[in-house]
Amino acid sequence: MRLLLIARPFVFHGGVERATAGLVEALVAAGVEVHLLSPPGQQPVPGVTLHRLPLPPLPSAARALALAVGARLVVARRSWDVVQSHERTLAQDVYRAGEGCHRAYLASRGAPAARGVYHRVVLALERRVFARTREIVAIARRGAREIGELHGVGAERLSVVYNGVDLARFHPRHRAAWRGPARDEAGVPRAAPVLLFVGSGFERKGLGTALEALAALPDRASRLVVVGKGEPGPWRRAAERLGVAGRVAWLGPRPDPERWYAAADLVVLPSRYEPFGQVHLEALAAGVPVVGSREAGGAELIEDGVNGAVVDPRDAQALARAVGRLRALPADELEAAARRSAEPYTYARQVAGYASVYRRLGAATPDFP
Repeated sequence: MRLLLIARPFVFHGGVERATAGLVEALVAAGVEVHLLSPPGQQPVPGVTLHRLPLPPLPSAARALALAVGARLVVARRSWDVVQSHERTLAQDVYRAGEGCHRAYLASRGAPAARGVYHRVVLALERRVFARTREIVAIARRGAREIGELHGVGAERLSVVYNGVDLARFHPRHRAAWRGPARDEAGVPRAAPVLLFVGSGFERKGLGTALEALAALPDRASRLVVVGKGEPGPWRRAAERLGVAGRVAWLGPRPDPERWYAAADLVVLPSRYEPFGQVHLEALAAGVPVVGSREAGGAELIEDGVNGAVVDPRDAQALARAVGRLRALPADELEAAARRSAEPYTYARQVAGYASVYRRLGAATPDFP
């Protein structure tokens, strides 16, 4: 089967990009002839034919349109069995709604009406994608409900295929080797209780709530380690106002998130809007319980009091109480439960989910997984 996959470049600091890279590798391993269409910046991928989509420097709204139009022109020039897009483009057979619904995202910010050219362009592209694409793939049940309710997509062309995770890269065994050295690097005491926040886009991922929860904890030994891409200035000032500036380590984007899971006792991710959140899977695979948000698709993996907790992302007191409840439980049992909950989410399982979608299109060969 010849698959054209349209996706942004894979970069080291994003969970979305790590998830896409893992899927591409698994598709190649399954025997799919993968062609990747990507804007500038994509590095070669073993076993994949790379097609570069040149985009000049443009404002964000114009760039979104240029990507959609440019991808359509490329699709029209060649013959593919399936065209699968992870971006809002115009000529795909399958659309993976990895970013959820822009309409729902705006509502999560208290801005249900589109303001500004960029938002109007994205909403228009989104409406066309959901109306005209033969198969829509959500990455969690929550996202599927949004797509069905907000865009009228029926169950007959709407699937849920969860992300996979690298179960070897993210594993509890790394804790023994990396926990102490990683804490030393971050300037965190080896004996301190450590909360880890991983995410790019600090406001949407709920960093403000995480800082408030740190301040609300009854102890003063706890530390918060922040890993991700974003402008830390406003959040550093917030930490100062809350009196926790000396208890927060700002590490920026890192290529080695597995080291920081190994250093942590709990992951906190009170996202305001999150179609899934690869951090949930990575942390659980690493044996780290997650205090997640009820607004995140990844919360579907969390069983409260077993491998984490789920809270209102705007309620710092609830987040602090959840941290306290989990700290009172046996750490080894939490670690084991977290790992077990991630183990079914392999890339092979993800490929099998897409194989079912491709079969409905009449494209998957009989020997496809």
